[in-house]
Amino acid sequence: MKKKLVVIGAGMASGRMLEQLFDAAPDAFDVTLFNAEPRGNYNRLMLSPVLSGEKTYQQIVTHDDAWYAAHNVDCRFGEPVVRIDRKNRVVYSNSGGAPYDALVIATGSAPFIIPVPGKDLPGVVTYRDLEDTQAMMDTAGKDAVVIGGGLLGLEAAAGMAARGARVTVIHLMGHLMERQLDPAAGYLLQRDLEKRGITVHCQGATKAILGSDRAEAVLLEDGTVYPADLVCMAVGIRPETRLANDAHLEVERGIVVDDALRTSDPHIFALGECVEHRGQLFGLVAPLYDQAKVLARTLMGAEAAFAPVQTATKLKVTGCDLFSAGDFADAPGREDIVFRDPGRGIYKRLVLENDRIVGVVMYGDTADGSWFYGLMKDGADIGPMRDTLIFGPAFQGGAAPDPMAAVAALPPEAEICGCNGVSKGTILDAVAGGACTLEAVRTCTKASASCGTCTGLVQQVMALALGGAVAEAPAGMCKCTDHTHEDVRHLIRSMGLKTIPAVMQELGWKTVGGCHSCRPALNYYLLAEWPLDYQDDRQSRFVNERNHANIQKDGTYSVVPRMWGGVTTPAELRAIADAAQKYDVPMVKVTGGQRIDLLGVKKEDLPHMWADLNAAGMVSGAAYSKGLRTVKTCVGKEFCRVGTQDSTGLGIKLEKLMWGSWTPHKLKLGVSGCPRNCAEATCKDIGVVCVDSGYNISIGGAAGMEVRETVALASTPSEDEAVAIILAVTQLYRENARYLDRIWKWMGKVGLDWIKAQVVDDADNRAALVERFEISQSVYRRDAWADLSTPAETPRWAPLAELTLEAAE
Repeated sequence: MKKKLVVIGAGMASGRMLEQLFDAAPDAFDVTLFNAEPRGNYNRLMLSPVLSGEKTYQQIVTHDDAWYAAHNVDCRFGEPVVRIDRKNRVVYSNSGGAPYDALVIATGSAPFIIPVPGKDLPGVVTYRDLEDTQAMMDTAGKDAVVIGGGLLGLEAAAGMAARGARVTVIHLMGHLMERQLDPAAGYLLQRDLEKRGITVHCQGATKAILGSDRAEAVLLEDGTVYPADLVCMAVGIRPETRLANDAHLEVERGIVVDDALRTSDPHIFALGECVEHRGQLFGLVAPLYDQAKVLARTLMGAEAAFAPVQTATKLKVTGCDLFSAGDFADAPGREDIVFRDPGRGIYKRLVLENDRIVGVVMYGDTADGSWFYGLMKDGADIGPMRDTLIFGPAFQGGAAPDPMAAVAALPPEAEICGCNGVSKGTILDAVAGGACTLEAVRTCTKASASCGTCTGLVQQVMALALGGAVAEAPAGMCKCTDHTHEDVRHLIRSMGLKTIPAVMQELGWKTVGGCHSCRPALNYYLLAEWPLDYQDDRQSRFVNERNHANIQKDGTYSVVPRMWGGVTTPAELRAIADAAQKYDVPMVKVTGGQRIDLLGVKKEDLPHMWADLNAAGMVSGAAYSKGLRTVKTCVGKEFCRVGTQDSTGLGIKLEKLMWGSWTPHKLKLGVSGCPRNCAEATCKDIGVVCVDSGYNISIGGAAGMEVRETVALASTPSEDEAVAIILAVTQLYRENARYLDRIWKWMGKVGLDWIKAQVVDDADNRAALVERFEISQSVYRRDAWADLSTPAETPRWAPLAELTLEAAE
């Protein structure tokens, strides 16, 4: 018979324990899982990227509904447990009881709230769950105060600053993260945060939170007042032990457990932040995952013992590279080895005692952190390499520097991915089992699948095993930088970078001036982020966009005038015919997007042809652009006997609102007047199919190298609302997608549910997106042909070798 296992708490520790249990003995237990939050296991370490906008909640879910269903877990989410009946072995929530043969308490920790006046006001939050994160995500343009300059507080501050909040950090001690950093490294961290616009007030004691109906300001003991629409308390955590106390289990600072994670009741176990083991509490993920392995074996009747090891600390704030481990306090008999490079913001300090490393602090360059950490854990005698120790493993033994030496020197148990507790040995085993790509390793080990900061290290471990033959290219956006597209967009926003030189200087570009891959991407990201401040850089565009026409294989160009919604007039047709005849155009062709294409135009004739077409009232069809191409329509109800709405009129309205907009990739729309779908709206980036009741809007189609059908986004009876939804989803795509990702690819990364939540479900956010789209259009909705059609004003053409055209689309 299966044993009944009840678990209280669906967090990361209990989730890892269930994974281990199901892998080893899938049919041994009937599991009931209680959780006070109305959801299952997600990676709390990744709440910071969710807050800053780098990830969505869906991307940090560890166990979804399908996973629980596949393992027959009875999920009691949103049901906090109120009582444990140890005598009858029953756990009770307000909705009823659940009997157990074995009970696991994984209640985690509770945030410490400073007992000051105003602590209970609305607008005062902690930073523990998704609801707290959502409250902080709504601080854009507002004042936010974070009380506490530790790991959690700084991640909260950086996330809100990235959202556009004015953030102040108040910290009681003399420098930030004093438990993990010495004053020198704390100074560098503070300097980097202040460069992002975050105000840091150290040695600040909070006296009161001011406000009547909600938080309005924070008052310090020295009389300083900081305005605050939101106050985040991040001053520490305490084990959540109330249930264990009420059940009369042995509790000290946490729930006391033995080496097998058993409490004072032989049928009850505990793990995670709520436990105390040999007088020690645990708040980092690595020991919690070790506990999960031990408890899974214990529940299966095997011998296992939890033996905590020293852990290292990293800060998950993009652009702040920090590593800390061990004890770096001053003490008799200790000495330091310190390396400083103020210009690059690099600081390294090793604390030694009897030729053993007892503490490591690194800022700015943490590549060798794992190697130093391994030497510290092993108690290695560093005497023979003392003179070169600070320079890392590549300089030991008199050999020439070897970039792989640090990875090769790591023992198999060395932790590579802190978010998911993945060791070097686990990655090597995965590669030996056939996982020869980064994605394959992520799938089977979860290494680098969360925050991504360890991606480079994971790739180095793989390269070590594969002899350098790693399938993926480096994670950086190009050879000029190790930063990903997502990092760059985030840093442009958070650091207020508004020129390409500023980005390259501040983010440490390796290649002066960049390359044909990064320059167009940077130009787009700056356009999208700062439409009122940034001026488009023509020389950072591909040849087609620079020349405002599509280059052909013989070096001539094709010119496509815009026809609103595919509708034209006799006067426009005459102008096109006259231009074709005047400039001896070899071919005049109707395009698939209901336009007319003049093919074979000589480069020197372009300005003159533009001037002629402009004089006839025609503007560029932007058939060359990473922007709106066409809005394809059918005739709709005005002429068609089965048309349900004015699809032509809607298409023209959309095109006139959206033309000139730059997007991460080309953008094509279609509006069909009935479900017969003559405008092929269901294979466009954004499609509208008119029906008797209104408008069905769908997104994510493609009909090129990838063939995809759109998926439903929204339905509305109102044409105005349909237009607003389309403008909003376009702006959401503009602000979040990687350069050269079509909508379908972006949607695959962020999830349709997230897009719906931003655009369909949240009317206020939809209106804000439309407003930002209109601001951008006020700057960029102008006709390039009109600007460039006078020969005397024609700009000097850039050589084609400077920025080559990407692969044919």
